[in-house]
Amino acid sequence: MPISTCFTIWRPLATALAATAALLATFLAPATAQAQTAPRESRPVYSYENAVREAVWVDTRLDGDGDGKSDRVAVDIVRPREPARKGRKVPVIMDASPYYSCCGRGNESQLKTYDAGGHVVQMPLFYDNYFVPRGYAFVGVDLAGTNRSDGCVDVGGRSDIQSAKAVVDWLNGRATAYTTRTGTQKAKADWTNGRTGMIGKSWDGTIANGVAATGVKGLKTIVPISAISTWYDYYFAQGAPLYDSGPDWLSDYVDSPDARAKCAAVQQKLVDQAPRTGDRTPLWTERDYVKDARKVRASVFLVHGMQDLNVRLQHVGPWWDALAKNGVQRKIWLSQTGHVDPFDFRRAQWVDTLHRWFDHELLGYDNGIDREPMADIERHPDQWVTSKSWPPRGTSATTLRPANGTRPGVGTLGLTKGKGTETFTDDPALSETDWAARIDTSTPDKAGFTTGTLTGDLRLSGASKVTVTATPTTSTAHLSAVLVDLGPDTIRDYAASGEGISTLADRTCWGLSTTGDSACFKETRAKTTAVDYTVVSRGWADLGTYADAGKGVPLTPGKAYTITLDLGATDHVVPAGHRLALIVAGTDKDLIDPPSTRPTLTIDLARTSARVPLVGGAAAFAHATKGARTAVPQEAGALDGVRAPRTAHRVPEGGRAGAQPVTEPDTGW
Repeated sequence: MPISTCFTIWRPLATALAATAALLATFLAPATAQAQTAPRESRPVYSYENAVREAVWVDTRLDGDGDGKSDRVAVDIVRPREPARKGRKVPVIMDASPYYSCCGRGNESQLKTYDAGGHVVQMPLFYDNYFVPRGYAFVGVDLAGTNRSDGCVDVGGRSDIQSAKAVVDWLNGRATAYTTRTGTQKAKADWTNGRTGMIGKSWDGTIANGVAATGVKGLKTIVPISAISTWYDYYFAQGAPLYDSGPDWLSDYVDSPDARAKCAAVQQKLVDQAPRTGDRTPLWTERDYVKDARKVRASVFLVHGMQDLNVRLQHVGPWWDALAKNGVQRKIWLSQTGHVDPFDFRRAQWVDTLHRWFDHELLGYDNGIDREPMADIERHPDQWVTSKSWPPRGTSATTLRPANGTRPGVGTLGLTKGKGTETFTDDPALSETDWAARIDTSTPDKAGFTTGTLTGDLRLSGASKVTVTATPTTSTAHLSAVLVDLGPDTIRDYAASGEGISTLADRTCWGLSTTGDSACFKETRAKTTAVDYTVVSRGWADLGTYADAGKGVPLTPGKAYTITLDLGATDHVVPAGHRLALIVAGTDKDLIDPPSTRPTLTIDLARTSARVPLVGGAAAFAHATKGARTAVPQEAGALDGVRAPRTAHRVPEGGRAGAQPVTEPDTGW
C-alpha cells in the first residue's frame, strides 16, 4: 500500500457544520483559494507562562504492590489555558517514564520539579515548551513504582504498560483519575479530544511500543527513540547473556523508596522467572511487543542509532517488519550514533520534522509529511540521504559464502561455496575491534573472510543472518558474527562517552521558558574519528540454542551443530575501493558474557554462510566485485578503529549520568 494512502485527515465532530459550508464553498471559490485557508502548521499562539499545570492520579486497576488498594499513577499535565475557555479541546503528547525522579531525562539529565502545591514546575525536555503554545497538552507519566506513583516497576511487563495505557484510557473517558494520590475527588479530562501521541527515548520509547501493541483506542501515533521491542533481546542474544544482571536489578534501580519497601514479591518474580540460563520463559513472552504488532492502531515514527550498543539494532528489524506486515504507517530515522536522542544529533531538522509529524497525526493537517520519503539515513557525520521506502525496493537477501585463503583464519568471501574448515579458540579478553583490526592476520581467536577490493559501491539495507556449522571442544560455546567495512573513513565516534556527539557550552532555545522551566539546551556537534574499518552489524548466540532459540542445552564435544545468528539491522554503503568482511568468533568482550568454558570451535565452511540484504541482490554483489583483486593482503600492522566497546550498559537510560539539570531562565524559540 502506498505510504500516502494510510493517512487520514481528522477533524472534530464539532466542525462538521463548518466543513459542510466549506464543501459548498468549493463550487464558488478557486481550488487555490481553498488551499490557502487550510491550516498546514500549528503556530505558537498560546501563553506558556499562563498554561494550566496540574496533577492527577489515574487508577490502573492493578495492585502491583499488594497493599490491597488499586495502584494510582501520577500524571503531570501542562496544557494551554485559552482553548478550554473557548470550548476547544486539544490533543496530547505523552512521555511515560521511570526516570523523572531517579535518573533524569535528556542530555542534561533533567528531573521534574514541583511547587509547594505539588504542581510541576520543570517538565524535562523541550516538548512542553515547544508544543503547548502550539495548542497541544503535554503529559508526563510516572510509571508505576516510580516518583509519585503507586505500584511496582516490573520492567516492561503488565504494570509498566498498564501505567501508561490507563492514562490513554482516562484521556478518552474510559478510566478514573483523582485529584490526589489517596483522595476520592475525581478528575475529568474534559479539556482533551483524547487524540494522543506517545514519545520517548529508551525505556520511555519502549513503553510507547508496548502500549501501542495493546491496540488501545485513542493512541494515534508513537515516536519510539532507541527503544526496546522485546525485553528478552535486551538481556540475551539467542541465549547468550548480554549483561551480568537481570531485570530485578533494573527494577530496583528506578523504584521509588516506597516501592522498594513494598515490592519484594515483584523483585523475586523477576529473579525466578528470568533465569540467567537465557531460556525464554512466560515472563519474556509477556514483554514481547513484536508478537502483538497486529494490534497496533497507531502510526510509528521510529528513530535509532545504527551503533547503539545499549538498545541494540536487533530491536529494530523484527519490530519494523512486523509493523509492515500488519499495514502500520511507518517512518524511520537511522543515525550513525550510539544511544543518542535526535535532539542531540540533528536538532533543527528533528524539531521541524516532529512538529509536522504531530501536526499531521494529531491535528490532521495536510502538510505533506505523508508524501515524503519514509527513511532518513545518516551516511556520514551530519550528511543524510533519504529512501522512498525502507529497506528500498530491489533489496534482497544474498547468500555470501566464506572460503579458505592462503593463511589460516584469513579467508575470502564471495558467491561460491567454500570447502574445508577454519578453527579458532574463544578468548573472552578480545572484542570485535580486536578481530577487525587484525582481519588480515592469522590469529587464534577468530576466523575472518573478506571480499576483494570492490570496484563498485555495495549497499546493505536491513538485517543479516549468519548460519554457522561449528564443532566445539567443550559443552558450552558462545558465537559472534560481525560484518565489517574495511577501508578508511571518518565516522561518528560511537565508542566515546558521548556515543557520537560532543556537548557544547552554548545554548539554543526551542519553545518558551518560565523561571522554573527553560526551553534552552546545550548545543552539540558530531564527535568524529578517522578509522581504517567500520563495524557494520553484529550478532551473537549461545550455540546450545541450535535446536530451540528459547532453550539451551549442553553440547557434546566433537559434534557439529548448525545455528543461525540474527544480526542487527543497518543501512550502510561499502564504497568502491573498500572490502566487505565477515568475522566469526567467540565471546565479544563487553557485548556478551563468556560461556562457562573456553572452547575451540571448528567451522565447516561448506555449511556456513551469510544472508546479507543487498540493494540489487546478488547481481549488485557480482557487479561490485567484478574485476576485484581477490588476493588477501599480506600481514601488516593493526588497522585503526574506534576504541573497544565500553563495559556493557545495564540501563536503557534516557539521560546521561553526571549531567546537571538546567534551571536558569531563558526565552526564545
